[in-house]
Amino acid sequence: MLPLLELVADGKDHLMKDVTRGVASRFELSADERRQLLPSGQQTIISNRVAWAKAHMKMAGLLENPVRGYIRISSVGRELLEKKPGRIDLRILRQYPSYLEFVKKSQTSDQTGDENHVSEPKTPKEVIDSAYRTLRAALAKELLEKVRASSPQFFEEVVVRLLVAMGYGGSLIDAGQRIGRSGDGGVDGIIKEDRLGLDVVCIQAKRWESTVGRPVVQAFVGSMEMYRARKGVLLTTSSFSADAQDYVNRIESKKVVLIDGETLSDLMIDYNIGVSVAETYLVKKVDLDFFNEEGE
Repeated sequence: MLPLLELVADGKDHLMKDVTRGVASRFELSADERRQLLPSGQQTIISNRVAWAKAHMKMAGLLENPVRGYIRISSVGRELLEKKPGRIDLRILRQYPSYLEFVKKSQTSDQTGDENHVSEPKTPKEVIDSAYRTLRAALAKELLEKVRASSPQFFEEVVVRLLVAMGYGGSLIDAGQRIGRSGDGGVDGIIKEDRLGLDVVCIQAKRWESTVGRPVVQAFVGSMEMYRARKGVLLTTSSFSADAQDYVNRIESKKVVLIDGETLSDLMIDYNIGVSVAETYLVKKVDLDFFNEEGE
């Protein structure tokens, strides 16, 4: 991690391919070592290691992604380099709140975060599950950053695609006609609950960074009366205050679901919105029925 951060210390935007070559040179890797692939055969080991070093430091706020394929050091990263650390490891990264939040979401229940703690040996299946949770947490954080950086119009498109993928609104064309227009009194649009349109759901999408409070939610609930809607969904890229959540739980005549940024990114992953499959691993076991000679 330290060599990677030092390579981008000039504050300029650096192409990841160039940084990877720089790290390989720093470690004096041979041509054969630079070409060595992971077991999957899809990526070189050095590219994978550099990518994960970048991902971890980005979670801690030491690096930024100005545009796709490029990285640059952040003010937090420069402050760390000024302290002239002998190395940068996970212990250092745990000093940053954003990294602790990432660890909390991705680590298994039996991990304590203490490097001196020796956990029980894990089975290969547990190792795979733990690695999957780490990968998913990193993906969710990056996905939410992309959504927050998008335009309001694109965010509305994300909402439409997600709701349709979840089974609401019928087709994309039909759903797109009902949401994304300027709303009245806090409702951005309405979408059918089912393909027959037997009931409608009011939608409001807030691409915010600040916490959404009770007044916003209360105004949305009041606006649902204009559409005689009993159900509503309020989505945001940030979070909802405890008062807003408590208000929703106390409503009796309407059902309103609040979807915060963390839940939004998880749903996008679950319903394949803005993500694609990078690799697939098939875990196989012996078919005992195949070797059952008594059944022949």
